Amino acid sequence: MGKDVIVACDFSSKEQVMSFLDRFDGCVRKPFVKIGMELFYAEGPGIVRDIKSRGHKIFLDLKLHDIPNTVKKAMSVLSGLDVDMCNLHAAGTKAMMTAALEGLTRPDGTRPILIAVTMLTSTDQRAMEEDLLIKEDIADVVMHYARNAKECGLDGVVCSPLEAQKVHAACGNEFLTVTPGVRFADSDKGDQKRVMTPEEAKKIGSDYIVVGRPITAAADPVAAYERCVREFVG
Repeated sequence: MGKDVIVACDFSSKEQVMSFLDRFDGCVRKPFVKIGMELFYAEGPGIVRDIKSRGHKIFLDLKLHDIPNTVKKAMSVLSGLDVDMCNLHAAGTKAMMTAALEGLTRPDGTRPILIAVTMLTSTDQRAMEEDLLIKEDIADVVMHYARNAKECGLDGVVCSPLEAQKVHAACGNEFLTVTPGVRFADSDKGDQKRVMTPEEAKKIGSDYIVVGRPITAAADPVAAYERCVREFVG
């Protein structure tokens, strides 16, 4: 599967996201778009259909985490939205991940890519130990979650670009790594603590990078997106 840049459209309304996507009208390459909680909760499932109708691939980033049966039923609903990728929290247990995969798979056997969030890129070792009472090394926790996801039949994980190479070593090159926490060398890190540049993420084997504010808040979002594609995809 080829590498791609996913643009995090963390907007609060349909008007805002459509105004942003209008800038890409006429572009040969339509951005792969991430729809997160803010936009989905503000606009509902219709926003997925509207963006999909414009020719964009969609990563629906809702990070499901609940009892297995509830997640299975929710995934069954999401499978009907024709998204290209969706996710859940690996911390929800193997039983939950297995149930999610069952719910996401359509009667004809097709389904979107399903990935698991290992550890949020805003979480560092201190926060994991003090807030979550997880005393293991953060890299070991990420690897454990990744192995669990693979064992359950998921396609990959969301992880920091700092961990992508280790995930591939542990789970194979076909196991996808989707990495947020990517910033241009001259960008503000914001609230991300474990970050890399697009070029660095390419070198260590990330399959997809998720980039938000360096593109969406840029003076020229199209130029920023094209720069990101150039640095990551080539």
